[in-house]
Amino acid sequence: MKTIATALMLATLTIPLAACGGKGDDKLGSQVEGAAENRADALEAAADNLEDRAEAVRDQGEKQGEAVDDADVNAAAMSNEQKAALVNGSAALR
Repeated sequence: MKTIATALMLATLTIPLAACGGKGDDKLGSQVEGAAENRADALEAAADNLEDRAEAVRDQGEKQGEAVDDADVNAAAMSNEQKAALVNGSAALR
């Protein structure tokens, strides 16, 4: 009876060890998942930053467009280069 109990206890203890394989791949797998999570977080942070920058560009364009309207600019007297500079944001209305 003692032998059967000992054998059952040893079998119970070795089953979890057999399941994990004992090759250290669990820790490596966790590291791979953690690194991927960190890269994903960095991408999301970059995307948030780009969204903020895009919103700032929209706001600036809206302000510049309103300034052009408010100033009653004589667009016919402007060169194509001057118009293009206003449109692409490389020049501001003074």
